[in-house]
Amino acid sequence: MKAFLLLLTPLVIFAKVHYAKVEPYESVTLKSAVSALVMDVDLEAEGSVVDQKRVIYLDDYLDKVNLKTSKENLLILHETLKRKESYFHRIDKLKTTSAAQKDDAFYSFAAAKTQYLDMQYKIAQLEDSIEKKSIVLKNMYLYEIMVRKGDYVTPGSPLAKVVDASRAKLVLFLEPEELDKIEQKTVYLNGEKTVYKVDKVWSVADEKFISSYRAEIYIPAPEGSFSELLKVEIK
Repeated sequence: MKAFLLLLTPLVIFAKVHYAKVEPYESVTLKSAVSALVMDVDLEAEGSVVDQKRVIYLDDYLDKVNLKTSKENLLILHETLKRKESYFHRIDKLKTTSAAQKDDAFYSFAAAKTQYLDMQYKIAQLEDSIEKKSIVLKNMYLYEIMVRKGDYVTPGSPLAKVVDASRAKLVLFLEPEELDKIEQKTVYLNGEKTVYKVDKVWSVADEKFISSYRAEIYIPAPEGSFSELLKVEIK
């Protein structure tokens, strides 16, 4: 029995060694939501972490003019709405007023309210369009700007490649036997025990590594650059 236990011990102690590159947690391509002329781009920001800074500016001149006019019209419509509402409530209480007059007052009030709500919606659309024409990054690594000043973009046009540099991940491919009780196992990096766990495992075998399953371990962002190669053991 002792000899049998000794033979099994190495299977428990020793884990398969993997090597994984420290990668950004997420990489995305930002795409335009509007049609517009590219007015300016901040090429100097490429290759750096950008926080609360505009890196691409699309033409929003007509939107801003339209927004200013629309807000002025909204004030006028608001006053008109209040008067028509007040008139309707006043005339509706009078017994000497005909049903036709009351109906006219109601429809006039309803039309004014519709105009007011439509203008509010138009203002919201313009504000949304203006916001989408200034690409402001918040603590993101700007990998590449894909447009230049003078370009014309349409909805879906690629604008920039950005990376979430706030944390990192390790991607590795595990064999089926390594997945047994994976949530209870400890992650070792470069031979040192860590508090990390395997955060995510794909339930379908990988298309490239057909006998293995993709897994990810989430770790803090490195102080230096990404792409460091780490030795990973899970046991």
